[in-house]
Amino acid sequence: MPQAGPARRPLRADARRNREMIIAAAEDLFLRDGANASLEEIARRASVGSATLHRHFPTRKNLLETVYFDHVKELCDAAESLAAGHDPAEALIAWLRLIGARAAVNNGLAAAMAADMDGPTPGSPSLQSCRAMVSAAGSPLLDRAIDSGAVRPDVTIHDLLGLVNALALADGRHDRTSGEENRLLTLALTGIINRPAS
Repeated sequence: MPQAGPARRPLRADARRNREMIIAAAEDLFLRDGANASLEEIARRASVGSATLHRHFPTRKNLLETVYFDHVKELCDAAESLAAGHDPAEALIAWLRLIGARAAVNNGLAAAMAADMDGPTPGSPSLQSCRAMVSAAGSPLLDRAIDSGAVRPDVTIHDLLGLVNALALADGRHDRTSGEENRLLTLALTGIINRPAS
């Protein structure tokens, strides 16, 4: 059992720093190589040994979940920040673009987690909780945009998240620039804009 006391505090700080470095390296490599990125390369990128990586994350699923949940939290925080500082329609579209930028890697992480026989399935409480968090974060942005008259009132947050994810899943090209991605999403989102009846 670890000993309590001041002598352990620097180790806890080192362990916390190592964990943060592992997560940052995993995020980069999952983005580049997908959910099956080499754990050994992640450890090298983080400047830690494999034993240190496995001490923090005993299984690949543990690491996948941590990166995935961190992405979800960032998207939720971004929704709140955008709502505070932008026009309602601009805030909603900017947030959906962030979702789109994360969608390909997040879908890959979620699929890998679901494929793990000991891990969550697509309908598991773990993944359902993340989806609920994202929906709850985006709903106020959509409500503001509808209330402002900028977005059609029949649009739901599930419509929008489904649209963004469908675009990410349908587009398997890796040579597309971020500008192209934003253009495709912008073209798709023109369908939600409220237009006066002619």
